[in-house]
Amino acid sequence: MLQAYRFALDPTPAQARALASHCGAARKAFNEGLAHVRRCLDQRAAERSYGVPDEQLTEAPWTLPALRRWWNASKDTLAPWWRENSKEAYSSGLDALARGLTAWSDSRSGKRRGPKTGFPRFKSRRHTRVSCRFTTGAIRVDDRSHVVLPRIGRVKTHEPAAALSSKISAGTARILAATVRFDGRRWYCSFTVEVRRELGRPAHVAAGRVHPVVGVDLGVRDLLIAAAPDGTEVARVAAPKPLAKAQARLRAVQRKVARQDGPDRRTGWRGSKRWARAAARIGRIHARTADLRRDALHQATARLARRHQVVVVEDLNVAGMSRRKPGAGRGGRGLNRAIADAAPGELRRQLGYKTAWYGSQLVVADRWYPSSKTCSACGAVKAKLALADRTYQCDHCNMVLDRDLNAAINLARLSEHATRVEGRPAGSGPVAGRRAIRKTSPPMGAAAGGDETSTPHSGRPAAGQTGTAPPQGEAA
Repeated sequence: MLQAYRFALDPTPAQARALASHCGAARKAFNEGLAHVRRCLDQRAAERSYGVPDEQLTEAPWTLPALRRWWNASKDTLAPWWRENSKEAYSSGLDALARGLTAWSDSRSGKRRGPKTGFPRFKSRRHTRVSCRFTTGAIRVDDRSHVVLPRIGRVKTHEPAAALSSKISAGTARILAATVRFDGRRWYCSFTVEVRRELGRPAHVAAGRVHPVVGVDLGVRDLLIAAAPDGTEVARVAAPKPLAKAQARLRAVQRKVARQDGPDRRTGWRGSKRWARAAARIGRIHARTADLRRDALHQATARLARRHQVVVVEDLNVAGMSRRKPGAGRGGRGLNRAIADAAPGELRRQLGYKTAWYGSQLVVADRWYPSSKTCSACGAVKAKLALADRTYQCDHCNMVLDRDLNAAINLARLSEHATRVEGRPAGSGPVAGRRAIRKTSPPMGAAAGGDETSTPHSGRPAAGQTGTAPPQGEAA
């Protein structure tokens, strides 16, 4: 399976400039390629208006090989300094452009599901978060505290890299690609690794725990509430709310940035140094917010996948939930921000691959299954349940229970009902919605992607070896 390992870097000032130069080269190739594609599309539109047959229209470089051929023929004119950086930097930008063009084309033709994808836009040099991808050349973990990247050399890591180097030295992992990224606060290096991973057994099997099946209800005030089919509350994880806690500092810095002499596109002014320093502070605040959120999600999902055999979650429409207009009903913009701060979609994604790692099973309830409106005592379904009602009160049996706990119990019982009933869709009882359940656990040996940070290990493993990476786009 494919797995990602991400390590924070401590580059020297010269190495930091080289990393920034490579990311800038990727942005340059992306923007120049996009400008060329737009010119070709405009030329095709003009030729079509004059009645030129389709087979005689100007060709637009749409795929990655075509963009590479165009770039190699034009790079001496567009970027005379191209020899200063690795060729992988320019290939990374062209690969991102080819992916964006393919996504836009598939979205227009109906091949791509979900919201419509817009046409690629030019990347600004003032953007804080930049990245570059390497697929060939010297890409390896040199020892427990260094990584090697093409044209940049040996870079020290901020944390031990033994988690990956030990697997490489044991022959159970092979590096396919490396991506360097700056998030506004520090540089990171993420390795795409092909790993031979043995599926583990959940902790409840070895330790004899009494809650093999749990239902998980995701929320905003509480990140998640897990309950067993018998009504026992197994876990309740409070939402970290890192963005809400950083709002005061963020507003103060944003007001300061608004008062500074910022960039002006009409005159070409790039902004003062004070404006650049203040704007960089905003990027650092957002980067720390993302780190706190990511840490809380990883701890919660790993605990669920390790301790329970079956985990049942809802298939939430997160994009639709966070599209409330500021004046539409209760919540508005504040509710949208709170949902984004909790990141339920990311929690669901992490559960998908971690349950495969640890030998447990993830069951996803149908989006229309009324877990919150159903009474966990008698099975009655309420017609309406307002978002402000945090306590569920049944009109039939007068049961009073926490709303989120009631939903988690219903989800857990949905999975238990599915294991007993055969020959019909799981959860197709009187209170279940249409297509009430679908199992997403991959078969044995299937690929399950994820990311894992380094952890200290005893001993000093030998330097790892890396294999030849496939073309960009195949090892994502």
